[in-house]
Amino acid sequence: MTAAISIQTHPAISEIPASDWDRLAGPHPFTSHRFLDALESSGSVGPGTGWQPLHLSARLDDTLVGVAPLYAKSHSQGEYIFDHGWAEAYMRAGGEYYPKLQCAVPFTPATGPRLLSPDPIVQRALLVGMTQVAERVGASGVHVTFCKEAEADLGAEAGFLPRTTQQYHWLNRDYPDYDAFLADLSSRKRKALRKERQRAQAFGGTIRQLRGDQIQPAHWDAFWAFYQDTGSRKWGRPYLTRAFFDAIHQTMRDDILLVLAERDGRPIAAALNFIGADTIYGRYWGCVEDHAFLHFELCYHQAIDFAIANGLSRVEAGAQGEHKLARGYLPVQIHSLHWVHNPGFQRALADYLDHERAAVGAEIAEVADWGPFRREG
Repeated sequence: MTAAISIQTHPAISEIPASDWDRLAGPHPFTSHRFLDALESSGSVGPGTGWQPLHLSARLDDTLVGVAPLYAKSHSQGEYIFDHGWAEAYMRAGGEYYPKLQCAVPFTPATGPRLLSPDPIVQRALLVGMTQVAERVGASGVHVTFCKEAEADLGAEAGFLPRTTQQYHWLNRDYPDYDAFLADLSSRKRKALRKERQRAQAFGGTIRQLRGDQIQPAHWDAFWAFYQDTGSRKWGRPYLTRAFFDAIHQTMRDDILLVLAERDGRPIAAALNFIGADTIYGRYWGCVEDHAFLHFELCYHQAIDFAIANGLSRVEAGAQGEHKLARGYLPVQIHSLHWVHNPGFQRALADYLDHERAAVGAEIAEVADWGPFRREG
């Protein structure tokens, strides 16, 4: 079947009908056509950003059977699976690391499907197609980041190198309310979180959870100011444009939870979340006033409240952050795939990743033991 599958590249997701893309992508918010289109139509990715869309489609005869979000990259920013050291080593050896191909959702460290097809044969054809495109455009390699574990297994069979890193996720053990979650924690941690929430909520204002039509243009104006401040401090300049937030309001506001803190009728902080089929994804936070523990309240505790109230199984609160551990977020493996055109570098990378996987596995086991949950027995 693989030989009969034809692979095509697309410089804009608008070339692929939304209904066809979403039929293959499923319900995940970040691989939806509307999210990826919002990035492109707003100018957050595209010319001048270092993220040039080069999406793949796979067809069997005239039927679209697979797609993948793919970008030609001229840098390694906005990815969260870090390869800056690889780039330096590659260039010291006399190679050109950029451009490279990135199969990912830009600026979004959230696990989800990347090889968008229910058929493993088509998924493999997409991976092979990526390596062929890399050779054609002179890219150093292909990187598939924040993919599903099954995709990582399939990629390893296809000659890609699997990599594991870690994030901190909160898992819902069928808790009826937040107090039931606290009951699973050690007494000391339970008291600490109760005190933390009390202090955060005593900042002198109110906290609201807004969804859908409850979110108004003025809320986005305030959030844009928060986001600009955070982006300037973290990345030098914000990744997303103001138009991006207008675009997702038009097409995705029912999939958004905006947790807003107001004082004296004025927004002072907010956390932006996206809602999936069984997961809430924390993405951006910002503030114009500093209050003790308000960041933790808006980003982590309010997300847990929402997950419990809506029967969601998981909270993913973004990249990094060991401070999440004390708030009930446990370390989990994150998967990615890597293929480099240069055989010598590919061999060196394989050796490095073998050692890194073992270290990451040991670290996850050790860190999990430091978690706040009560010890059984």
